Amino acid sequence: MSLTTTGKLTDAARADGVGTAAFNVITLEHAEAVIIAAERAGSPVVVAISENAVKFRRGRLGPLAAACRALAEEATVPVALHLDHVESVDLLVAAEGTGISSVMFDASRLAYAENVAATADAVAWAHERGITLEAELGEVGGKPGHPALDAHAPGARTDPDEAAAYVRATGVDALAVAVGSSHAMLDRTATLDHDLIARLRAAVDVPLVLHGSSGVPDDELRRAVAAGMTKINVGTALNIAYTGTLRERLTATPDKADPRPALTLAREATAQAIGELLRVITAKG
Repeated sequence: MSLTTTGKLTDAARADGVGTAAFNVITLEHAEAVIIAAERAGSPVVVAISENAVKFRRGRLGPLAAACRALAEEATVPVALHLDHVESVDLLVAAEGTGISSVMFDASRLAYAENVAATADAVAWAHERGITLEAELGEVGGKPGHPALDAHAPGARTDPDEAAAYVRATGVDALAVAVGSSHAMLDRTATLDHDLIARLRAAVDVPLVLHGSSGVPDDELRRAVAAGMTKINVGTALNIAYTGTLRERLTATPDKADPRPALTLAREATAQAIGELLRVITAKG
């Protein structure tokens, strides 16, 4: 139990025909909510820290990673730590020795040849240290600081033939693909291209990763896993539950100064949202 690697979780999920859920955390309460929900469900889980979360934490990965590692080591279910959407090589290097077993190196904004070169270098560095590396091909829209991108725009989707060549050229261990989802969606209205997912699954022999999953309805998530998606990344859904509950509690108690009652409710609301997603993502069949 306790701290494990993302690779072990995705390998087991693929063998069982289910998904592995990865939840992006920003605060300690986020991370606690992930562990609470995973333990209630008896499900393994990935705790993810994004480059934007590190920026919020004043550019320091260590404190939040150490807290997540401590939670993972005490958990009663397998928990892996993942570093998400890394564009900074310095941050990639900072992952060493933190308990983080996988990194998503995001060079998707670069031209194809530059993406391949940068990602191959990142793969070589990671593999020397026993870290698995995920990359992105195509472009999943909605990233902070990036121009808005229509998930259905020409060129946004990942091409299966190009994906196969990309995996061969870079040696990546997992591939994030653009199949109709978008980051930071506040409503669950995304429609995925399940035929494309199946063709991508047939084209590459590494786990496929779905980013922007907060905007994907339950049935679409189930179909995506059945079609070949293995790792399902969720972030915004946690923030909707967490921030919404905080807002309600603080508005209702303007005369209170102690933040703990509000944070307790926010943590529990987040854990419940995570639990619902775990049931969808990790269900067999």
